[in-house]
Amino acid sequence: MTPYSACTSILIGKAASVDGSVMIGRNEDSRPAWPKHFIVHPATVTKQASFESTDNGFKMPLPETAYKYTATPEWTDKYGLFEEDGINQYGVAMSATESTYANDRVLAADPLVKDGIGEEAMITVTLPYIKTAREGVKRLGTIVAHYGTSESNGILFADRTEAWYFETGSGHYWVAQRIPDDSYAVVANQMAIQTIDFDDPKNFMWHPHIQEFVQEHALNPQRQGFNFREIFGTNNQMDAYYNLPRVWYGQKMFNPSTEQTTNSHTMPFIRQAEKLLSVEDAKDFLSSHFQETPYDPIGAGSLEERKKFRPVSLATTQESHILQLRQYSQPELSGIHWLAMGVAAQSVYVPFYAGITETPADYHRGLGTYSSDSAYWVFKQTGVLVDPHYKQFGDQLNQVQKELNQQFTRSVIETDQKAQPLNGIELTTLLTQESMKNAELALKKYRELSASLITQATAFSPLSYKQDLNL
Repeated sequence: MTPYSACTSILIGKAASVDGSVMIGRNEDSRPAWPKHFIVHPATVTKQASFESTDNGFKMPLPETAYKYTATPEWTDKYGLFEEDGINQYGVAMSATESTYANDRVLAADPLVKDGIGEEAMITVTLPYIKTAREGVKRLGTIVAHYGTSESNGILFADRTEAWYFETGSGHYWVAQRIPDDSYAVVANQMAIQTIDFDDPKNFMWHPHIQEFVQEHALNPQRQGFNFREIFGTNNQMDAYYNLPRVWYGQKMFNPSTEQTTNSHTMPFIRQAEKLLSVEDAKDFLSSHFQETPYDPIGAGSLEERKKFRPVSLATTQESHILQLRQYSQPELSGIHWLAMGVAAQSVYVPFYAGITETPADYHRGLGTYSSDSAYWVFKQTGVLVDPHYKQFGDQLNQVQKELNQQFTRSVIETDQKAQPLNGIELTTLLTQESMKNAELALKKYRELSASLITQATAFSPLSYKQDLNL
């Protein structure tokens, strides 16, 4: 059975961020024990290059030249590659996908294509072949229109100029919206894009025949306008309890003075935050679980409240990433692939520069059963140890996360200063060395924390007895 994917995403425009960065990020959610690896694909030239899925048989020819890119593939390709997220050598970032759902009337008119492109293939056939985010939208849109897609999905693209959100609404039809520079968006397993302005190709892109398709099959329930979410999406009980509350919480974090119903279907896709957003804000959202509300699964609410809504960060998260594009001219330095293996709330985001040429050996390892030499399993083990003892161990985990976050932020500041005068192999060597140091530090600190937690947990056995001193 193909792993079920149910992710949460964030996109931030450059004028909405505190340092002028464009950011896209996402939690990749599938199974509670399903390792990811982190690799760098070198640039290649291959004559008669092609792709064929190990999952559904989707295949297509590829350009001969593939650019270097980072990626987080599955530990097994049984269900496909699922490379999921990365930054290429031209400073283009892509994250795929945010699983969504099309409504029955749309799928009746344009069914999903069994051997069309799916989530598992999208990074692999798109990211190595584009030089801008806008090119990424065009390439993927052409693929979906020609070959069809096997799923409904949302896909994130960014470069240091702009961020785009791309949605497939049926077997072949799609739209994309540019996130305004001064705005952000959070998305949670529901079609999000609203009104499409077909007179504004600078900020919207679409399948060339989507208007005719909707008109021919009488799919638009509105008297005026073209609201993609209303035409192609859903509004059901799953949205109310599984999807919309995560959007509500993200908008509550960044627009705290705006009152909204927890599962309102009318929350806007695009918002302007009340303050400028940092990479730390993106991390906080992707690692959140309804803190300071009754709905926090590890909070003080009633059992019913704590189980009512699906949180952003949860046990089935395989990895969480934030792809940050800063305003440096060198793409190698501009891009940072922040990667938290396992559950974001219990892990830590390690900064890997886009210019890296390799990743630590522990990030290449990890199978379906625990092993101590796998980065995924190192972070996952700590979470498993904390889970049954949050009151006893939660503060210790938070302290390690806090210390590492400060050290990584300092590392980025110092590395940026050393890297700016450099180019070529000197630049990539420095960025690789510093990224490797950060990753090794995170693994060291989490291994030490796990060792300490195991030692402390020996006192929690139910097979214990305290003797009365009077006996």
